[in-house]
Amino acid sequence: MPGENLTRDEARRRAELLSVDGYDVALDLRSASAPVPEGAERTFRSTTTIRFRCAEPGAATFVDLIAPTLHSVRLNGRDLNADLVFDGSRIALEGLAAENELTVDARCAFSRTGEGLHHFVDPEDGKVYLYTQYEPADARRVFANFEQPDLKAPFDFTVTAPADWTVLSNGAREGEPAPADGGAAVWRFARTKPISTYITAVVAGPYHHVTDHYRRTFDDGTVLDVPLGALCRKGLARHFDPEDVFRVTKQGLDFFHDHFDYPYPFGKYDQAFVPEYNIGAMENPGCVTFREEFVFRGRVTEASYEGRANVILHEMAHMWFGDLVTMEWWDDLWLKESFADYMGALSLVEATRFHDGWITFANRRKSWAYRADQLPSTHPVTADIHDLEDAKLNFDGITYAKGASVLKQLVAYVGRDAFLEGARRYFKRHEWGNTRLGDLLSVLEETSGRDMGEWSKAWLQTAGVNSLTPQATYDAEGRLTELAVVQEAADSHPVLRPHRIAVGLYRRAAGGALERYARAEVDVTGARTAVPELAGAERPELVLLNDEDLTYCKVRFDERSLATLREHLGGLTDPMARALCWSALWGMTRDGLMPARDFLALVLRFAGDETDIGVLQMLHAWARTAEVQYTAPDRREEAARELAEGALSGLRQAAPGSGHQLAWARFFAAVAHGEHDLQLLSGLLAGTARVDGLEIDQELRWTFLHTLTAHGAADEAAVAGELRRDDTASGRRHEVRSLAARPSSAVKAEAWDAVVGSDRLSNALVEATISGFSLPGQRELVAPYAPRYFEVLEEIWRTRSIEIAMAVVRGLFPALQGDRATLDATDRWLDGHPDAAPALRRLVLEARDDLARALTAQECDARAGAR
Repeated sequence: MPGENLTRDEARRRAELLSVDGYDVALDLRSASAPVPEGAERTFRSTTTIRFRCAEPGAATFVDLIAPTLHSVRLNGRDLNADLVFDGSRIALEGLAAENELTVDARCAFSRTGEGLHHFVDPEDGKVYLYTQYEPADARRVFANFEQPDLKAPFDFTVTAPADWTVLSNGAREGEPAPADGGAAVWRFARTKPISTYITAVVAGPYHHVTDHYRRTFDDGTVLDVPLGALCRKGLARHFDPEDVFRVTKQGLDFFHDHFDYPYPFGKYDQAFVPEYNIGAMENPGCVTFREEFVFRGRVTEASYEGRANVILHEMAHMWFGDLVTMEWWDDLWLKESFADYMGALSLVEATRFHDGWITFANRRKSWAYRADQLPSTHPVTADIHDLEDAKLNFDGITYAKGASVLKQLVAYVGRDAFLEGARRYFKRHEWGNTRLGDLLSVLEETSGRDMGEWSKAWLQTAGVNSLTPQATYDAEGRLTELAVVQEAADSHPVLRPHRIAVGLYRRAAGGALERYARAEVDVTGARTAVPELAGAERPELVLLNDEDLTYCKVRFDERSLATLREHLGGLTDPMARALCWSALWGMTRDGLMPARDFLALVLRFAGDETDIGVLQMLHAWARTAEVQYTAPDRREEAARELAEGALSGLRQAAPGSGHQLAWARFFAAVAHGEHDLQLLSGLLAGTARVDGLEIDQELRWTFLHTLTAHGAADEAAVAGELRRDDTASGRRHEVRSLAARPSSAVKAEAWDAVVGSDRLSNALVEATISGFSLPGQRELVAPYAPRYFEVLEEIWRTRSIEIAMAVVRGLFPALQGDRATLDATDRWLDGHPDAAPALRRLVLEARDDLARALTAQECDARAGAR
């Protein structure tokens, strides 16, 4: 058998053969807290009964299970030989009847990688916390099942666990837990509606649990009551703000009920914030899980609260897009993720206090998409997913952010009312079922009256991003005789698309504000499109294409507009226009069209005036990338010094106690450069220095200490002392990161061995170690590991779980070297390993592309310095 990596063809064949009527899953989790012999694997008992039908009696198939021990398999009253039918990931089933009952009794392994049933011990109090995470196919690590999204079924879960725990699943608890031996209890949960295996869930442990409820009365008088729950570890309870979580949850439920005309279908709505979580959140119906970093241990900016609200609403949108109606196979992952991303942003802006959410979407979310869409691994929004490894890598900026951007363009194309009516029909027509692209297009054609075929081919079935550039001519009096939009595409993806865009003309008003004085909307088609509505307008100082961010494209500027931005970017009064200009300028820098030194100069000159905190924090991140990766090598030292000086200036000038001040403080810590900077950070930590209004809470202390350790200005004893102040799960992660950051060859060897030479670290500590291993200013120190990286790639991919393997392959790629030798070494590995796993090659190709882009940008910056 092929093993763990299920293919699309195998899934299609199994779906043709089987219909699943239901699962009974019993998990005994008492072993989670029991001692484990040295070197032994911690396991739990998993017993599953599956009732299913077979369209071809006598046929054979398989059921999925990844477990260290299979006790027994019973098919239709017949015991199968476990040693013969089980290969470690699949159980072979032969001689199926028209109606079948399968019972599988196994011992499954608890996870330390965030895949399957994750086991976490809180160092603060020794308590054990468990949660499941399955997408795309890790439910088979917890119970036997048919692990593919189109074999949906109802689930009955029973869980045995310590009696003092809180235990949750997708369905509501049925009655009180029944006492069991050894201080345990048995929880039984209501049968679910038909759902896919990857969104089933169990959360168990001594969680801090807060409750509320949501009530909605519909026009026909019916009342919907939804019990709400919010959970986190007890150690985080003092930092938890469930009131805000519940506020956003209720606002989201109101919004989706107003627009979807389909009552929330899963009964209760629990939201658990769990430790060592690999992703942002997961849309398990009735039991949504989030990374616990959304419980803020220290002061954060309003952008962090906005980000959390957006994730809450994104997952809530999945209750309809993804859970109620699910894609047939991972080819159409976008059917749920793009919609959730778009509807999450829409509901954020229209239903919560975060009315500027579209600015964040344009500036932050779409930059993720633009990067992904220019990688060699770019793919259409609706992708060609051959197997589960392909699927794992397609949770990317295209599936999420480009797809959402395309949907925003679609709303401009068909109209909002037609779009939402299409969604309503889609839910009712396909409830509890599975769909493909064509199912959505058909309802949108019904509601809009438009032919969706050509639109789909252009936007969903082709890859790449177009560039739009203004081309203007003027008469002798300086008035526009013609303004045209020139559309271009990359040679690798030469598709010109239809774009509905707004074009804004800007000029300076009295007082210097740069304001829009004319606007037109136009449908851009082909290589050149005129904008006749703007003919005769006075000469603009800035022409902004895609004003208001209606479409998905890279925006370019004419020479006059670019000159205006160099001098007056801070004068743009509209925050969306300003964010779009920043995004376009960053795109030019990434593409090697603007020298990194010029972009950094713009940040140093205008970032201090930026009012939107999310945009400011994005500028900080971009500036750091420009300095480290895109600056010519002979100017890096000067750029680093200037950026540190600018960050300190921004910190001192920001309003005391403001979110902007906090953002500048974190940025200053990231770019602190010379002895004076390090002395200031040391003083802030020790309390001998201060910045008015800046509260140095525990999270900020770790941020400062990490910088000091990376520069050799704080030692292991200082880190140990900080851990004594904060001996928590978060503190342990900070400790590991800071220790790995120390500028010592012995330290780097130890960190490398901890990640590459051993699999003893949990997923969170692997991430922390990698984060501290390779830092700017330590290029020479980690240079010896560049060749070693290529030597271990295939072994890492073969021996580690895909989640850990992805983290290692991405995180340890020697990008910091930033030189031609590393690019050549990457090419040699790719040329010499044509048969390596496709998913592994994709990760290396993506890293190679980022490095090649950095070299191009460095050359651009060097040419600017030579002028």
